[in-house]
Amino acid sequence: MGGCVSGFRPPRGVAVNSPPPKPADTGGGPRGSGALLRGAAAVLAAALLGVPATPSASSAATGDRQGAAECGADPAAPPKRQMRAAWIASVHNIDWPGEPGLSPEEQRAELIELYDRAVDRGLNAVFVQIRPTADAFWPSPHEPWSQWLTGEQGADPGYDPLEFAVAQAHARGLEFHGWFNPYRVAMHGDPGQLVADHPARRNPDWVFAYGGKLYYDPGVPEAREFVIEAMMHAVENYDLDGVHFDDYFYPYPVPGEEIPDGETFGEHGGRFDDIADWRRHNVDTLVREMDEAVHAAKPHVKFGVSPFGIWRNSSTHPEGSDTGGFESYDGQYADSRRWVREEWVDYINPQVYWEIGHPAADYAVLVPWWEKAVEGTGVHLYIGQAAYKAGNSGAWSDPRELARHLEFNRDHPGVRGDVYFSADSLRTNAEEAMGIVAEEHYAHPALVPVKEDLGGAAPSAPRISASGPVEGGVELDIRPGPGERPAYYAVYAFDGAPPDRREAECRIGDPRTLVGTVRAGSGGTAVFTAPAGKGPRTYYATALDRLHHESGVSDPEHVR
Repeated sequence: MGGCVSGFRPPRGVAVNSPPPKPADTGGGPRGSGALLRGAAAVLAAALLGVPATPSASSAATGDRQGAAECGADPAAPPKRQMRAAWIASVHNIDWPGEPGLSPEEQRAELIELYDRAVDRGLNAVFVQIRPTADAFWPSPHEPWSQWLTGEQGADPGYDPLEFAVAQAHARGLEFHGWFNPYRVAMHGDPGQLVADHPARRNPDWVFAYGGKLYYDPGVPEAREFVIEAMMHAVENYDLDGVHFDDYFYPYPVPGEEIPDGETFGEHGGRFDDIADWRRHNVDTLVREMDEAVHAAKPHVKFGVSPFGIWRNSSTHPEGSDTGGFESYDGQYADSRRWVREEWVDYINPQVYWEIGHPAADYAVLVPWWEKAVEGTGVHLYIGQAAYKAGNSGAWSDPRELARHLEFNRDHPGVRGDVYFSADSLRTNAEEAMGIVAEEHYAHPALVPVKEDLGGAAPSAPRISASGPVEGGVELDIRPGPGERPAYYAVYAFDGAPPDRREAECRIGDPRTLVGTVRAGSGGTAVFTAPAGKGPRTYYATALDRLHHESGVSDPEHVR
């Protein structure tokens, strides 16, 4: 991803020189204002629904928070909550669809294969690119159908890809994050190649060409308002779990070219004397306003950004990282650390696409830097992993490089998960590397981390019963408890007879007892096939809401 979709891969120039540091714009709300507004919205929404804004002590998750302290958690146990995701890129048909012009049936089959591979590797989320180039993977009233679907911009693919993608992800227990590129219009520089009614052709003053590509000008207020409206149509009309931006705001620098926005600066620069500060302000405004729009429409939907992995080097700013690479603050006008400090994002997902020991951008330097950046905020930190590099020369020729990254992360509790670029790599060049990751780090399922300030509440404990043996295991029927219907259930298994309830609650805090999750049906019920043990086994279930708050345990179901 990061830098990938302009030339398929991140910029190679990790030693790009940067101009002297410039004073950042200090406008906007107080630090954490985004989270405060969301917290107030969650409380109001909960009050209107007649439910608590946060789980009560009696309904709190039984294992991952209170259990660790009270039950003496095994330090060797893997994390019970962890984001494990893959990017699925559509631009240039990198991942899906694999080529333009496939039939609806072929496109559906391709996506199902990618999803099933993600599940097999222990992942629990997908970040699917649904607006790659000012176009849409759904019937949008604002923008044309994407050319990456059919090979022809504006051509109806014959089904609703976004509706299908969301439904199939949820059916497999995968969170679905819609991945949007806000400002990129086309991978070419000719407006005449766009469909005649494209907004970029109707509003040529919104657009500039740079580096052989077309972009909406981030400094034009009407363009910013339009792209937010276009993206929000998907948020409002589809059951997304998250909204995701990557690293494309202002384009990556092209040697010998200047971004042609001098006239825009003259018209809209206002109080800014320095064009770089103004550009950063424009990007900040987009991030802040998109955060506000998402949570005003659907408070439970998460908003996150995956910036380039280096904010600033310590050589240009005393609080920068001890690195010597390209700086997104100056190169793309992306003040990603500010977005974290202001809590304009629910998660930050920096693309730390370098190996441990890289001389200019060491993974072992950047991860602790980002961990410190989120410290004291409510922002979750997920690390972007360069699965596409697996098999390259140097450190990446060792298939254990990705596994080493996760081993390193285990010593940094501020890291709450990882996202891999990209899905096709997981079954091609990175297949061996991800096999090691799955065996050593993802051998047991993980629940998605809870973002407390988005509201939600743990459902009542469910009821579980065994309906009988089936091929490969035991069929368990799960029914909801009283109150709000759960989104899904988690199933745990212990060998032998049921322990006492206190011990059971402690033991499900260890994710090695978690055998899987299952989505609740329309009536709140579910059927789960649990793997059979070698002898008697005891099963428990918990219920979770869509924001992953977990109930107490069910009564046991002992199977001899």
